[in-house]
Amino acid sequence: MPNAIASIALLVWPLVTLALFVRLSPERALLASLIGGYLLLPPMPAEFDLPLLPSLNKSTIPSLSVLAAAVMLGRLRVMQLVPRHPLMLIALAVYLLSPLMTVLGNDDALRYGPRLVPGLRLAEVPGLVIVQFLLVVPLLMARVFLGRGDDHRLLLWAILLGGLAYTLPILIEVRLSPQLNIWTYGYFQHSFSQMIRGDGFRPIVFLYHGLWVAFYVAMAVLAATGLARAARGREAVALWGAAAGLGVVLVLCKSLAALLYTMVLAPVLALAPRRLQLFGAAAMALLALGYPLLKGADLVPQEQILAFAESIHPDRAQSVGFRFDNEDMLLERVWERPVFGWGIWGRNQIYDAESGRELSVTDGRWLVVIGIFGWAGFLAEFGLLAGPVLLLWWRGRDAALDAASVTLAVILGMNLVDMLPNATLTPLTFLAAGALLGRVEALSVRNRRALAPAHPPIRTVL
Repeated sequence: MPNAIASIALLVWPLVTLALFVRLSPERALLASLIGGYLLLPPMPAEFDLPLLPSLNKSTIPSLSVLAAAVMLGRLRVMQLVPRHPLMLIALAVYLLSPLMTVLGNDDALRYGPRLVPGLRLAEVPGLVIVQFLLVVPLLMARVFLGRGDDHRLLLWAILLGGLAYTLPILIEVRLSPQLNIWTYGYFQHSFSQMIRGDGFRPIVFLYHGLWVAFYVAMAVLAATGLARAARGREAVALWGAAAGLGVVLVLCKSLAALLYTMVLAPVLALAPRRLQLFGAAAMALLALGYPLLKGADLVPQEQILAFAESIHPDRAQSVGFRFDNEDMLLERVWERPVFGWGIWGRNQIYDAESGRELSVTDGRWLVVIGIFGWAGFLAEFGLLAGPVLLLWWRGRDAALDAASVTLAVILGMNLVDMLPNATLTPLTFLAAGALLGRVEALSVRNRRALAPAHPPIRTVL
């Protein structure tokens, strides 16, 4: 069970956030609070569980803290959070309101032998809506505070510095086994057996799984690569050195997917033209949006992917095949309630009709969302995340985009692809999407001004 330090850390974080907003610019305070909270706060099950409201934990406290601090200090007006782009505004509205429709369509209890899965009640709607809102707060605030190219560079630096700060804890756990969360907060946050790889260990530090640590390091490598390409002199040398060092750390994290992403995308960021990089980011975003349709139409090349995994190791092929089988089963269940899904409490899972034993495992974020909130919830969430990349590609074809914005789009595209096999949705995902959305809206305003007539039309008086 979490110790007193875990509870104190969660309780103190709003005060830390307030102090950051007092002493720093809103941009730096936002990044320090959200990224710091993600990397340092105790993960579940450390939380404060309130009746009829979402629990206050590592995922919700930093978002609530940055919003409250910015509003209290006059750095933000609530109406500034509303996106100006109509597609993003529609996606946000559906994202926040779809839980109501999900609850209304799932008031029936489900029985599987001795297991009873309860129906949903209207009293659960406020908690679900608040959770959705707190998840998307980093996107909405990043849109306000991080919409310029210089802000994107600041975000990349924050990711890189977080990765460098995590290097020592990662190396400690690679050598001594994952122990830091136990030493600090008094408990282990996942299955220890999943942190064992070969003769060594996966580091987990204060995140939810070793995969999350490896993915963060991969983002830090890409951030360093993008910054290094645009830098000059000693700064460039230091950044290339940071990218190489973090690449070694990534290998030690023992995550094949994160390593493959980096091996493909780091050379692209280092060598390819920016427009090609942005096109690749848009392609990854489009793949994430269209994957359920491709999967349902049997257009995903599963046999080729399994053959590739088999060439690496039979255990990899078994893991990939298990994921594909579960995707097929759960996607069939989605089609029973396709629009607004099955709701929470495990209603989206598959159970044995006689014993009530759970037969399915939900790994990918897309599968979680589409099972709980249906196609409406999936298109809303992934639209909010993928939309800024696609819009930036569309708007940026005729605009001069700096390296930081394109690098951020590539990192976000990688995250969207990784959410197909894994549930690696983090505040950084929303921060990157919000920063790019702010850039898109700025380009739209600039384009409107460029197309406006230089002088008002002369009216003829008859």
